[in-house]
Amino acid sequence: MTPDYASQFRAHIGKEFKLAACPTRVDIFGNKKAAKAVIKESARAIAPLAHRLYGEANRSVLIVLQGMDTSGKDGTTAAIFHRTPPLNVNVASFKAPSKVELSHDYLWRIHDVCPRKGQMTVFNRSHYEDVLVVKVRGFASADKIEQRYEQINNFEKHLSENGTTVLKFMLHISKETQGVRLQERLDIPRKRWKFNPGDLDDRKLWPDFMQAYETMVQRTSTEHAPWHIIPSDSRSTRGAIITAIVKETLEAMNPQYPDPGYRPADFDIA
Repeated sequence: MTPDYASQFRAHIGKEFKLAACPTRVDIFGNKKAAKAVIKESARAIAPLAHRLYGEANRSVLIVLQGMDTSGKDGTTAAIFHRTPPLNVNVASFKAPSKVELSHDYLWRIHDVCPRKGQMTVFNRSHYEDVLVVKVRGFASADKIEQRYEQINNFEKHLSENGTTVLKFMLHISKETQGVRLQERLDIPRKRWKFNPGDLDDRKLWPDFMQAYETMVQRTSTEHAPWHIIPSDSRSTRGAIITAIVKETLEAMNPQYPDPGYRPADFDIA
């Protein structure tokens, strides 16, 4: 029987969720080679399912990747879609909002890049920055942050009720692993461009960020858009779990090519 990875890593809905109880490393594949085999198998299955979703053009998928710096958002995206042509796959990254974005409500720039029917979009960071960085750094009042949890739930319910399947993944790494990966960005020349000294400032606030993540999951893991807490100290394990969940989700959606009604006998193609 194929494992149900989604249920294994889905966060409990409600305040009983404790981030400290979630591991950053698990041994469910045996070794790196086996995990990579799961990635390869799942990615191969995702490609035709994504194409059928495009042909059907009636539903969409939003994949939210949220995690601390170096948790592997880019690597995860590559793992999921490395066998899928970019026909209907999009990636949206969210940095500090521009002046135009700040002149609108905080969800305006998010809704603008949500997937159209037939499309799959990955959010590399997301609207959850507005209850994480904004909260920890004190960029908004506590009252504003409290409002946002319900607003985000309503926003995601709106997406879900209008044909978008929302998959949310928290890439859960340890502070020790982040330290190793930040050092790699300094030591390895081809990775140095990714190093941001500002990441060290966030690292100093690690306990505050972990508390913010815990509250985020408690308040926004819902039936229509549950969080999945993915152990991410191992790149291959992280990629295998998430890629398998995306595959499971698309298989359950079971998109179908539409029948336009044409038949070979109706046309004479000389």
